[in-house]
Amino acid sequence: MKLYIPFGVAVISLFLTNSVKAASLSVGESRNEIILWNEVALQAVRDTRSAPTITARALAIMHTGIYDAWSAYDSVAIGTMLGDTLQRPEAENTLDNKAEASSYAAYQTLVDLFPSQANQFNQVMTSLGYDPNNTSTDTSTPAGIGNVAAQALLDFRHQDGSNQLGDLNPGAYSDYTNYQPVNSADKIADPNRWQPLSISNGQGGFTEQKYITPHWGLVTPFALESGSQVRPTTGPKTTAEMEDYENQAQQVFDLVTNLNDEQITIAQYWSDGPSTETPPGHWNLFAQEVSTRDEHDLDDDVQMFFILNNALFDTSIAVWDTKRVYDSERPVTAIRYLIDEDWQSYIPTPPFPEYVSGHSAFSATGAEILKLFTGSDAFSASYTQLAGSSLIPNRLGPATDITLSWDTFSAAAEEAGISRRYGGIHFEDGDLAGRAMGRQVGTLAWNQAQTYIVPEPSSVLGTFVLGALGVSVLLKRHKGVVFKS
Repeated sequence: MKLYIPFGVAVISLFLTNSVKAASLSVGESRNEIILWNEVALQAVRDTRSAPTITARALAIMHTGIYDAWSAYDSVAIGTMLGDTLQRPEAENTLDNKAEASSYAAYQTLVDLFPSQANQFNQVMTSLGYDPNNTSTDTSTPAGIGNVAAQALLDFRHQDGSNQLGDLNPGAYSDYTNYQPVNSADKIADPNRWQPLSISNGQGGFTEQKYITPHWGLVTPFALESGSQVRPTTGPKTTAEMEDYENQAQQVFDLVTNLNDEQITIAQYWSDGPSTETPPGHWNLFAQEVSTRDEHDLDDDVQMFFILNNALFDTSIAVWDTKRVYDSERPVTAIRYLIDEDWQSYIPTPPFPEYVSGHSAFSATGAEILKLFTGSDAFSASYTQLAGSSLIPNRLGPATDITLSWDTFSAAAEEAGISRRYGGIHFEDGDLAGRAMGRQVGTLAWNQAQTYIVPEPSSVLGTFVLGALGVSVLLKRHKGVVFKS
């Protein structure tokens, strides 16, 4: 079946086996409330031009709020903030209650994260038949459960080091670590360090790039002990190994100079720049298609998006920790220093250091989580870009129709990684190290999520479940919900 899904301004057709229908921003056509709120959140990301780091955190917060509210109506799961203190009697564990509690949690978190989009969120609540002005904290009601769960999470996340409120330094998400680049747009003082570029401001002038969220490695993770836990120890190549430094620059230069139609399509499809859902959102769109393909119910999607987005959030922290520590140059800096002072990357160079590749890490994490959740690496998806069409301003698209196919999640992740080399914005080492980091974070986040979804017997609720329902219930849940076949 051909599916049409909005990726930023482009319309992309995915071919997924056994798919039922396309993701939609229509309340009536979404599979369930979880998919709807995911779509609403992704649109808010696009409309606010959110950075990948901020996007990953926002999606994790919304889906954790949803999960925490939902867990009150599940006989096994416990919440991340309040444990099992919101637990309702089993007779109340209905689909309607789960949907309502989840929606209130989603609404409250999104209004906090994207205040400029509050009117849109209000309209969604009204369309679902809920009152957006209902701020009840009565935890005998689904609305109260959702509101209380969301607020507990927001209270915690407001102090997580992201500087969302601008209380560590004026301005939401602004840097409070006093990062200063070694290089300037017009002078390379150190070819091993990140260089902000001079870019068009759209009004006939130019402005110098500013490093996006250089403090992000200090944000409190979900599963990692800290942002440095999975930091690579080898680091990028430098001019101390001049031959290797020159070779990696030449490799990118040659790739971009000789791009074929397939490589052009790969670079464009995975670009995920401003006004798109960014790399974390891209894998959320893939997850929506998994939901359709595998005929998920609300319970399945609560768990899948909870795990996926916390894993992607931790990846953002780990990647940005490494970027800040190594502060490494992008290919454009090395190539202008060594080969061609006027060289331009094929896709726009983002405003943060090269090592490691965020795209590579986010995609490896996303693939790892979807593989673990479904119990299989099988994806069976494809994308076709028509001849002459382009997803990048001022760049030509392929001369012929090109179809990209991914039999597995892993294949999609690998292509996402190499796309950044085709785009001229990453070296091979940054790509491969990012992939390894992403897989590692995915496994750690998966394991941490299981401690909430299927608590250990030592927890209060875990003991109750084992005693009242028996070990077989936990095993059935673990096979049928978490590890879907």
